[in-house]
Amino acid sequence: MTTVEANGVTLGVEHFGDAAATLVLCAGGTTMLSWPDNVCESLARSGRHVVRYDLRDSGTSTTVDPQAPAYTLRDLAADAAALARELDDRPAHLAGIGVGGMVAQVAALDHPEAFEALTLFGTRPVAPGPVDDDLPDHDAPTMGRLFSRAMPDWSDREAVTEFAAEGAAILGNDPVAARAAAARIWDRTPGTTPAVQMANQLGIVFAALDCTPRWRERLAELATPTLVVHGRRDPFFPVGNGEALAREIPGARLLVLEQASTAIPEAATDQVAAAMLDR
Repeated sequence: MTTVEANGVTLGVEHFGDAAATLVLCAGGTTMLSWPDNVCESLARSGRHVVRYDLRDSGTSTTVDPQAPAYTLRDLAADAAALARELDDRPAHLAGIGVGGMVAQVAALDHPEAFEALTLFGTRPVAPGPVDDDLPDHDAPTMGRLFSRAMPDWSDREAVTEFAAEGAAILGNDPVAARAAAARIWDRTPGTTPAVQMANQLGIVFAALDCTPRWRERLAELATPTLVVHGRRDPFFPVGNGEALAREIPGARLLVLEQASTAIPEAATDQVAAAMLDR
């Protein structure tokens, strides 16, 4: 892993493959590791230079105060565009997962010249918070179970990894994979603020980010070839959110993974990678 200076900040990145065509993977709430190794490796084997990266205030990227971000969603989108330009002078394929999918949508709208393709996994066309009436909101019973749990001691590696595994099981993801990812996140948390960093990386404080103005009404402007991938069993952003994205982005393709929730299952690795490269 290394870092890249882009848009005035330091972004932690990891490279897979050395092909000419660049594919930038924008992280969800759990840092760059929200894009599993096997997906990155499959894309690289298929002839892409794959770069996954940490958003600000997570992983090895610039960290100031994750609980009170002094930047906006549009700044994160500008980071993605600047990173793509630093990596290659040609447009890149941008992919975003979860909240990273929101960043990716805004990046493609604000910086269309930087991207030649777009993939959106497990996300929705509006910011965290109140949802539009025509979009399915979080599954209330699942969210009740997820967020009623006592927070762990974020400085205790074992407590954090167990908390992540329990949360994955509630969401319908693989708890073994979640525990392993949380351990890796904990191990690479730098500096003297592991508690707030880990809380941020597990998606707890993203709602503090300024996500105005709305971008859903601009989706019809997107001319970037787009793939929307969504898990049928996703209780956090139910599949109707992905269906809305596919309807509202001109020419978008929709791939629904029948056995998936919020994470990319190992069994779907090759299917997702093939779909991302099929343009």
